[in-house]
Amino acid sequence: MSRTHQEKHLVERIGWLRAAVLGANDGIISTASLILGVASAAASQNNVLLTGVAGLVAGAMSMAAGEYVSVSSQSDTEHADLAREKQELATNPEFEKTELAQIYVSRGVEASLARQVAEQLMAKDALGAHARDELGISENTTARPVQAALASAASFSVGAAAPLVLVLISPAHLLLPVVSIGSLLFLALLGMIGAKAGGASLLKPTLRVTFWGALAMAVTAGIGAMFGTAV
Repeated sequence: MSRTHQEKHLVERIGWLRAAVLGANDGIISTASLILGVASAAASQNNVLLTGVAGLVAGAMSMAAGEYVSVSSQSDTEHADLAREKQELATNPEFEKTELAQIYVSRGVEASLARQVAEQLMAKDALGAHARDELGISENTTARPVQAALASAASFSVGAAAPLVLVLISPAHLLLPVVSIGSLLFLALLGMIGAKAGGASLLKPTLRVTFWGALAMAVTAGIGAMFGTAV
């Protein structure tokens, strides 16, 4: 009895995973840093909360717009390359067949077999074969601007909500340590989730995201304290 072996590779997640991890990471760091900076300047807890909410809304919109524009540029480039390749296939199919065969030869396939493979693949889907093997464009890695924008905005909002919750549950006199420590724990958790989803080891991504988060929050809190003292 034959069985179909189904494989699901982690590279299929790379588009949305990158946007989601970046968005959540930025949401935690930027909002926590903003909160700590304002709180260090001796602002009231209500003002700190209001500042954090404003940061969440502005940051989510900024992330969505930035990701959409960035990924749209990638998508435009991919479409332009595909249009050019389609034109070349229409005007000079024999050269394109030889070009595809040569790609397989460079990967170790014997010349006559490479020619047969190129002929068969182009008979079925010439543009798809050239997109995948010549241009490096595949279904798994193709640019998806709307998906990336929504993932970034949603994940930023989720990340930014974490420091805001800490502000709500923290006593006023413990706001700085609670937000600082809690946000670093959230960042460490995010690093582990991202590493696990991407199939990487847990330690390095967790340390990396926690270190840069701690640095950003420390710098912002220091600047807030300086301005608070000056005022």
